[in-house]
Amino acid sequence: MSESTPLNAADTAHDGELDSEEQPHLLLVDDDPTFTRVMARAMSRRGLRVSTASSAEEGLALAEQDLPDYAVLDLKMEGDSGLVLLPKLLALDAEMRVVILTGYSSIATAVEAIKRGASNYLCKPADADDVLAALMIEHADLESLVPENPMSVDRLQWEHIQRVLSDHAGNISATARALGMHRRTLQRRLQKRPVRR
Repeated sequence: MSESTPLNAADTAHDGELDSEEQPHLLLVDDDPTFTRVMARAMSRRGLRVSTASSAEEGLALAEQDLPDYAVLDLKMEGDSGLVLLPKLLALDAEMRVVILTGYSSIATAVEAIKRGASNYLCKPADADDVLAALMIEHADLESLVPENPMSVDRLQWEHIQRVLSDHAGNISATARALGMHRRTLQRRLQKRPVRR
């Protein structure tokens, strides 16, 4: 990875003075066009040069053409997930800082993201300051991803489903068989928002 310009208040105050090649480059991959547009604009105001993609495949192609210093990846997208894209980006540059962003957080996916090399893991809704702070941390503390308060039975069930899904590489049919439930029932549960703790 090329030497990145540190991101601080001085950079954001003078972002017009840096030419686009000197600005740190952020790749933002998310299939929500509204979120992507708003986040890209906010990160540009904070001194980053932002490239956006709506799929893992498009994100990888952009990264191969113009290697980013940072990447923010949505966990669940059509096609390949952010967890599938993550090691491909790190293969291009092992020093790249990558944050996984998701509206469907679980301990299993957080641990999996960190194991695969993500610098951090954030739950939506997250604003530009949250994302920027997560990008600046060298590596997330796995213990901080585990809640201090005990989880409800419904949340434990949801976490278990997520772990089994992760163990089966996202394969819904294999996960349903392992859990002893019908595939459609599992799909309906996965489409719902996670149960609160």
